[in-house]
Amino acid sequence: MRHTLHYCVELPLPQKEVFDFFADVANLQRITPPWLNFSIRTPLPISMEVGAVIDFRLSLLGVPFEWKTEISAWQPPDMFIDRQINGPYAEWIHRHTFRTIDEGRTVMEDDVTYSLPSQPLGELVHPLVRSQLEKIFSYRQETILKILQGAPV
Repeated sequence: MRHTLHYCVELPLPQKEVFDFFADVANLQRITPPWLNFSIRTPLPISMEVGAVIDFRLSLLGVPFEWKTEISAWQPPDMFIDRQINGPYAEWIHRHTFRTIDEGRTVMEDDVTYSLPSQPLGELVHPLVRSQLEKIFSYRQETILKILQGAPV
């Protein structure tokens, strides 16, 4: 079964600046909750473009795992898509979109489509997985706002 997740945040910066922040893979480390023990395994810097592959390591609920993602669409400064090619989900497609709402203000949206492995049993843990994803994306949204507004994180 496919599930979706949507998060939206208004940022007080021009679209190009917001996009450039996300184009730097090292910033992913900064916006990922510390309880995930997240690390980027691919040597930095990474040239972001269609076909770029990035390896990560993290743990969720104390279970460590590897995650490999590929950039499947790259359209600066409007959008990019990363999709899991190896990791904990049967499917994970994350679309990041950026839109100017007025001069110096940008809306950033995260749209994730995901499926859990081991169906139909995987659906039994979906409430727990959903809860964790909501915590992760809420943390991410708050942290992005703080960083891009120049506040200490």
